[in-house]
Amino acid sequence: QVQLVESGGGLVQAGGSLRLSCAGSGRTFRFSARSMGWFRQAPGKEREFVAAIRWSGNSADYADSVKGRFTISSDNTRNTVYLQMDSLIPEDTAVYYCAAKAGATSRHHSQYAYWGQGTQVTVSS
Repeated sequence: QVQLVESGGGLVQAGGSLRLSCAGSGRTFRFSARSMGWFRQAPGKEREFVAAIRWSGNSADYADSVKGRFTISSDNTRNTVYLQMDSLIPEDTAVYYCAAKAGATSRHHSQYAYWGQGTQVTVSS
């Protein structure tokens, strides 16, 4: 069993920052969740990849649209993954989801077996 709980969303002005957190738990969490990802979904749009990281080695991957503005990191001692979002723009407005998968990171949401409930991020212009 794996549970993921996101927090940290909210309303921010363009150019501002937010930090999202995703806390993982469950009996099989560290076995089943070798990689963690952040995805987002805006109204009327498909869910899209934002960033991903492996617990071991901290290798990270980013979507081109957020590269240089967002930073994904992990705290193994807390089973928590963070998404630091800087220089936010209105196009970043979406529900942000944390996800977990076994094995290597992936940009495809269908590869992730476990999902959090999502947290709303709204960037005003």
